[in-house]
Amino acid sequence: MIHRKGRRSARRVAAAVLAIAGTLTGSLSVNAQSQSSSAPSEAFTNARAEYDRAWTESGLAFTVYTFTQAPSTGYGDYTPLEEASIAEGDSLSVYAEPVGYAFSNSNGEYAYKLTVSYKLLNMSGQVLAAQENFAQFEDTGRSKQHELSAALTFQFSGLPAGNYQLEAVFQDEVGNQSASFALPFTATAQN
Repeated sequence: MIHRKGRRSARRVAAAVLAIAGTLTGSLSVNAQSQSSSAPSEAFTNARAEYDRAWTESGLAFTVYTFTQAPSTGYGDYTPLEEASIAEGDSLSVYAEPVGYAFSNSNGEYAYKLTVSYKLLNMSGQVLAAQENFAQFEDTGRSKQHELSAALTFQFSGLPAGNYQLEAVFQDEVGNQSASFALPFTATAQN
């Protein structure tokens, strides 16, 4: 019996040694990884600070807004529609990249919130349809998220053949500012 206890004790000691060795190996690995990684260059850090300053000074605006062949699936992932023409039952997909929206900062987390309203107008400026707070884009993270892709889809029924304009108004709820764009399109005759 003493022999068995000794064997068990030896196994426990061996297991403890292996656990300590594993922990030391993990610690050494983490140290090796942190020593081998490098910080961004001073030029990069300065450019990023300048970009953030320019972003803030820009105010809410758009780098891109266009009708697309299908709804966007991510930032920069869209195919522009060459001719914006719809028939009854077709959808209109819009892609926009807003910039200059403000961020709130709470406990080290940055948040933004944009709401979108729209108006459908005929060419004389008459409002045919409108909706406030049609869509909302918001997020929170440890970093300021400067790459926002706003994908919107519209479907209008009963439009007579003719030319129209879709106006989208983005409201920055954090920065209390707004910006808009208008896109012309054509409704074709029903068969």
